[in-house]
Amino acid sequence: MLFYSTRKRVDRMFIELISLALALLLIAMVFIPVLLTGAPPVPTSFSVRTALMGLLPRRLPGPATGVIYELGSGWGGMALKLAEMYPDHQVIGFELSPLPWLVARLRLAVSGHRNLRFRLADYNRQDLSNASLVLCYLLPDLMQNLQRKLAAELTPGTLIVSNTFAFRGWRPLDDRIADDIYKSPVYLYEFGRTEEA
Repeated sequence: MLFYSTRKRVDRMFIELISLALALLLIAMVFIPVLLTGAPPVPTSFSVRTALMGLLPRRLPGPATGVIYELGSGWGGMALKLAEMYPDHQVIGFELSPLPWLVARLRLAVSGHRNLRFRLADYNRQDLSNASLVLCYLLPDLMQNLQRKLAAELTPGTLIVSNTFAFRGWRPLDDRIADDIYKSPVYLYEFGRTEEA
């Protein structure tokens, strides 16, 4: 009887340790990339997503072979909407945080969109020159680095959509204010028509 009771306690303690280790792993999968990049994975709210989608044309300029990139695709909600809106374009979401990337991959498996891929990768190390559309929701210091990258790689006519933070010195083609509690601005740019007059 004593052996059975001790064995039961050891089993329970083992399960608790495994549960704790899994919880710590999940937390680390989100917060270590945040410490490295300074940017947490924040889901795009329904109101902001609606405003963003309202800025986009029904048909993207350029060839249908142009790729749509979401830089920092997080939990995958926006990329899924883009894949639905533009079924003839390949949509690629880049995310550095493993847990949101994994959730996005699971959401993709359920949705069945064949034109969507999520990559656990740093968009700074990717070539974006074949883009028709680039979408981002990044903090201001990351936006400055991205602006230099886009200026070096994009071809004129490529559309760029930014959630909340504008590119310094670039004039948007259009902008909207989301109907959320923050009144989040969203901006649409066309590369090659971005400089201030």
